[in-house]
Amino acid sequence: MGFYAERIVPRLVDLACGAAITVPLRRRVCAGLTGEVVEIGFGTGHNVPYYPPGLAGVAAVEPSDVGWGLAAGRIAASSVPVRRAGLDGQALPFEDHRFDTALCTWTLCTVPDPVAALRELRRVLRPGGSLHFVEHGIAPAADRGVRRWQHRLDPLQIRLCGGCHLTRPTARLLTDAGFTIGALDEFYVEGSPKPWGATSLGVATPG
Repeated sequence: MGFYAERIVPRLVDLACGAAITVPLRRRVCAGLTGEVVEIGFGTGHNVPYYPPGLAGVAAVEPSDVGWGLAAGRIAASSVPVRRAGLDGQALPFEDHRFDTALCTWTLCTVPDPVAALRELRRVLRPGGSLHFVEHGIAPAADRGVRRWQHRLDPLQIRLCGGCHLTRPTARLLTDAGFTIGALDEFYVEGSPKPWGATSLGVATPG
């Protein structure tokens, strides 16, 4: 990775993902996490304050050393044990059926192969486990104008934001990876421009 991607992008992501409009979404997506949790795309730890008390622990998968360093204060302030346990969501270093729940927030937009990462999460979840997710992605099919803007902006978004895409179809990625979506809320985040605010939040289980 170059200097910009390695040193600057994690700080930009920290600022963007720390925006106040993300707080209620983080509260919603973290609610219901239980037991041992694996979180891919841990970033700078903005979910940590919203982990339910009593979790056995969180295995954080995060490739960026800068991002992990920026998370240190949030981790230190948490009652939930958090450990850095992997670098690549597409190749998780865990045995099958290791975790009770999984967490993925604003990550599938950036992972080079999101279906591979989701298949890895399905592999490491125990039978009856669940994946909690909130992701931005392609706007609803009816909103053709928003979709056109997303496709126009996507090349610049990818270049400036560390590989982040605006046009990935979250629900389809989950089903392609073998998940069954049990709850799904699709909406535009209030206060965010629509090309960036088209959001999917829900819970899926291994199919």
